[in-house]
Amino acid sequence: MTSRTIVEIHALQTVPPSNINRDDTGAPKSAVYGGVTRARVSSQAWKRATREHFNKALDPNELGVRTKQVAELLAQRIAAKREDLTGAPATALAVEVLQAATGAKIEPPQKRKSAKSAEGDDAVAEAPPQASYLMFLSSRQLDGLADLAIEGSADIKAFLKAKENKDRPKQTANTRHSVDIALFGRMVANATDINVDAAAQVAHALSVHRVENESDYYTAVDDRNAADESGAGMIGTVDFNSATLYRYAAVDVDRLQDNLGKGLDEDTSPATPVRRAVEAFLDGFVSSLPTGKINTFGNHTLPDVVIVKLRSTRPISFVSAFERPVSTDGFGGHLEPACERLIDYVPEIERAYGAEDTATWVLRVGPATRKIADLGTEVAGIKQLTTVVGAAVAERLEKHG
Repeated sequence: MTSRTIVEIHALQTVPPSNINRDDTGAPKSAVYGGVTRARVSSQAWKRATREHFNKALDPNELGVRTKQVAELLAQRIAAKREDLTGAPATALAVEVLQAATGAKIEPPQKRKSAKSAEGDDAVAEAPPQASYLMFLSSRQLDGLADLAIEGSADIKAFLKAKENKDRPKQTANTRHSVDIALFGRMVANATDINVDAAAQVAHALSVHRVENESDYYTAVDDRNAADESGAGMIGTVDFNSATLYRYAAVDVDRLQDNLGKGLDEDTSPATPVRRAVEAFLDGFVSSLPTGKINTFGNHTLPDVVIVKLRSTRPISFVSAFERPVSTDGFGGHLEPACERLIDYVPEIERAYGAEDTATWVLRVGPATRKIADLGTEVAGIKQLTTVVGAAVAERLEKHG
C-alpha cells in the first residue's frame, strides 16, 4: 500500500450561549445525530473563519482573493505596473485576459445601475464589469495575468489569439496557487481543467450532547424618551444555544504539496511551502471562531482539547464516539464525559483498523481533560503544537522524496 501523509485535527470546544452560525430563520443551525438534536456549526462557517485567521499569520502574497469584482482587481494591478494603463484601458485588458484564462463572461451586472456620474443627474456611469460567480485567484496569479495583459496591451485580442500565447492565460491561472486555494480548492465553472481539488476536509461541528435552542426576549429604550414615557422603543427576540462541540478536520498533505508545488527558492527546502501551509491551517482551524452574533453574546472561547494525528493510511473521524449523546457528569458538565468517550473509543478504532502506530500530539486545558493526555505526546501550547507537527510533516516529505 502506498504511504500517505494525512494530518488530522480533533477538538472539543465548549461554547456558552451563542448563535455563531444561523439558519434561514435566524436560529442556530442544528442536526439530528444519534436520534437526538445536536447543535451544529457548518464546515463552511469554520473554513471562512480559518481563512480570515490566515490574514494574521501569512503574507498577503501567499493568499488569494475570492470575488466577483476580479476585473476591477486585476485592472488595479495593471495600472500599478504601468502608469499609462489606467481606468477603462486597464479594465478592458483585464476583461480580455480573465476571459481567456477562465472562460467566464466578464460584463457589467444586469438590472443594476451604479451611482450617478459627474456628467449630471441624468447621466449614469456604467457599472464596472463583474464575473457571474465568485472567482478565486492567488496574488501571484493576478500579478502574472497583469504582466500578460501589459505584454499584449498593443492589441490584446490579437495577442491572445496567437498560437504561442493561446494557452498562457490558463497556465498562469493554474500555477503558483495560494495557501488558501491549495487547502480549500477552487471551482471554475467555465474551465474545469483549472479547478483545484481541496487538500483540506472540514466536518460540520456537532455538539456531543442533546441541545435545545432557547430564545432571548430583549428590549431597547429610546434615549430621547420623556420622563413620563415608559416602554421600549424596540422589542425582539434572538435564538441561541450552548454546547460542547466536537470539531474535526483533515489535510491530505500529498495533495497539498501537488497544489502548492515545490519550494520556489533554491535556498529553502522543497517541503517549506507545505510545512507553512500545514502550520497555518492547524493554528487557524484551532484558534478561529465564526463571528455570528459575537457582539450580542461575546462567546470568545478556545478548545479545551486538541488532538493532532499524523496518519499514513486514511483519515478517521472520532465522531462515532458521540453517536450516543453524552450525559452530564456529577457536576453538570459535558467536557469530562466527552474526554472519557474519546479515551475509550480512539484506541479501539485504531486497533481494529491497524492504525496504532499513528503519531499523536495532545494540547489540553484544565483538570477535566487530564486523562486525555494518555492518548499522545502532550504539548504545552499552540505554538509548540504547530511547530512539532510542521516539523514532522516536513520530515516525512523529505524522507519520501
